[in-house]
Parts: sequence; structure tokens; C-alpha cells
Amino acid sequence: MLIVKKLTMAMLWKFMRVAKYSKTALSPKVKVGGIPTHSRHSSSKSVPSDFTASAPCSNTVELLGKSYPQDDYSNVTEKILSKVGKNLHNRKHHPLWLIKEQNHASRRKEDNYYLNRDHMLRAHTSAHQWDLIHSGLDAFLAVGDVYRRDTIDNTHYPVFHQMEGVRLFSCHELFSSIKDGEGLQLFEQGHRTAHKQECHTMEAVRLVEFNLKQVLTKLMTHIFGDGLQVRWVDCYFPFTHPSFEMEINFQGEWMEVLGCGVMEQQLVNSAGAQDKIGWAFGLGLERLAMILYDIPDIRLFWSEDERFLKQFIGPHIWQKIKFQPLSRYPPLINDISFWLPSETYSQNDFYDLVRTIGGDLIEKVVLLDEFAHPKTKKVSHCYRIIYRHPERTLTQDEVHRIHQAIEESAVRELGVEGRF
Repeated sequence: MLIVKKLTMAMLWKFMRVAKYSKTALSPKVKVGGIPTHSRHSSSKSVPSDFTASAPCSNTVELLGKSYPQDDYSNVTEKILSKVGKNLHNRKHHPLWLIKEQNHASRRKEDNYYLNRDHMLRAHTSAHQWDLIHSGLDAFLAVGDVYRRDTIDNTHYPVFHQMEGVRLFSCHELFSSIKDGEGLQLFEQGHRTAHKQECHTMEAVRLVEFNLKQVLTKLMTHIFGDGLQVRWVDCYFPFTHPSFEMEINFQGEWMEVLGCGVMEQQLVNSAGAQDKIGWAFGLGLERLAMILYDIPDIRLFWSEDERFLKQFIGPHIWQKIKFQPLSRYPPLINDISFWLPSETYSQNDFYDLVRTIGGDLIEKVVLLDEFAHPKTKKVSHCYRIIYRHPERTLTQDEVHRIHQAIEESAVRELGVEGRF
């Protein structure tokens, strides 16, 4: 579900309005620029964490009490459906809840989870910016669970939690504190450059960018403490221009913590706020929590082991916490090689298959080698699969059964030719 709320930190209070807003993880259809053409999900109450979702038969998928017909686009697995509605960011004393209280938009099938051609699981919370601006809000935070097909390692998981922030300014709000700023304007008919959009004045962009970076620097300093080193890296995001990544120097290493930028005016205009300019940012709660609490493996956020969760129970949310690792159980490593089918092959299809069969016993999957046969031109992939249970020692027999199931399913489901 998606939550929109007022930020609790003092330095952001003046920017945020309270909003009661709740959406399911089902994403709206989106035009270029992220503007919804129609919404296939409706407002709802918070989904209980024990709500189940499943694919009960071969031609339908059930999610949040509704049935969706499967078609050639359906690729969401039961493992992913079981995560919908868990709402870890709302579970009190969970590290993601603590981060929230402190305070890409791709549509490709290969990168996202589709129930069918018309319904997909939300890949980013940016999809809701238009709705919230259209409702009349000019400053808000949105927090929700998002779903993406991705690589398998200790920092990536197909379900994670994102926070979006948006702040819009009228001409008066932006320039009122500027000496002799009465004649300054938000908009002009110009050209798009690396530093601004074609419709924005340079004066407006500079002030919006300054406010954005000031607010986010204060936010990170509030979380990580005084003396924090921050740097900004120019980048590209589809909903903002210019766009930046924020990096912080934490424990001697530069780490990216969020993306942000000046909102694309086309999106703002279409939502009915054509007389305003604004900024937006988005950050992953897991990424922030892993850095702040020194959590080494993203799978731990889904652990029900009380040894994990009890470490985050304290008298107040500002208590300094350093995660104490659970017993480090030994990994078991197996490799798998196969010839790719002549049809289109996606590595994310293989990663999803491995996750579906091995679940959270899979710590990491690495493409070790890619070989093209000089005569047949067939391509072979060799992957290394690292198995490790976060709470106990795995046996060789357990891993062998899982690995054999992965080999058989890869041949059957993906059409590969095994080299086992």
C-alpha cells in the first residue's frame, strides 16, 4: 500500500501538508512522462499483513480480493504475490518503520511484474505524483512497497520500499525572499539545456535546486549526524530535469542514497498546477536502513527471527542502533551452465525462476561466464548460485534437491539446453 503523510522532522514541517491517501501496489497505466491515462486501482484501507495473494488456477491471478485473467504478459510469481500487503514499513519497530518515522520508471516486461497486459505491480511510487498534485497538494511524502525484477545479491530484492517527496512553489513563494525579486518569473519560452527545461527561467531553476539540496542535506544530517560529507552527481531520471544523485560519505565510503531533481513541467501542468514549479526526490528505505544500522543482507528485512526484530525495539526512534549479525552460517555453492534458446532470453527470467524455487535460501546469483560457440554461434551461460540460510545451516542434500529442481525448471520453463 501507499502512504502519504506529513514528515516528522522539524526542518520539513513547513513544506508538508497532511494527506490521508492509500493505494494498493497495483500500478496505473502511464503515458510518457508518468502521466496516468486511467487508474485500474482504487483507494483502499491498509491491507492486513497476513493477507494472501495467489494464482489458484492456470488462467487467473488473485490479488487483494480481485481476480485478474492471465495472458501472454503474465509473469508475476506466487513468491512475489505473497509479499504484497506485508507492509514492512508500517510494522512498528521494524528497521524500515524506524527509517520512515525519521525521515524508474521502466515499463519493460523484462524489468517489471505483470499480472497481465493491463495490470502490473507498482515499480516506483512516482506513479502517484500526478494523482496527489491533481488533488491539490503542493507538498507531500508518499511511502509504499514497489516491485522490480532484478539481480540477486545482498543489496537487491524484488520487493522493496520507496519514499517520494514533492514540493511545489508559486512565483510568490519562490521569489518573495529575494531582494528586488518582484520582476522575476518562473517561466519563459527558451531552449532545453543540460541545466534547465525549455519553459523554466534560470533564476527559478537555481532557487528550486538550492532549496532541494538544502532540504535533503538537512534530512541526511538529521539521520546520520552533524559533520556529514555530501556530494551531488548529475544524472538522468525520466520525471525530473536537471536530475541529481545524492551521495554521502559514511564510514569512509561514498554511497548513493537518493535521486532527485526539478520536476518535468509537463507532468506538473497536466496535473493542474501549471502556475507552479517544483522538485521531487525518491529514496529506498532498505538502502538507507542498511547503511544506518549496518545491516549486511537485504533478505534480513523479511526475517521473522526475533533475534533480528528485537534489536530495533527501544525507548525512542532516535536511539542509536548498530545491528549485531546473527550467527553467520556457511554458504553452499553450485554452478549451472546451459545453452540459451534461439528465442529471446532474459536473465531476469532465470533470476525469477531461481527465486521462485530457492526462495530466500538464495543469497546471490552471478553470471560467471558467457561463451559463444565459434561454429554453431550458440551462446552458453554459466551462473554461480550461492545458497545460505540466514537462520540455520543448510545441508548438502537440501541444496542438491533445490539445485536439481532449478536445472529441470530452466529446461522446461525457459527452453534452455542443459550442460549439467
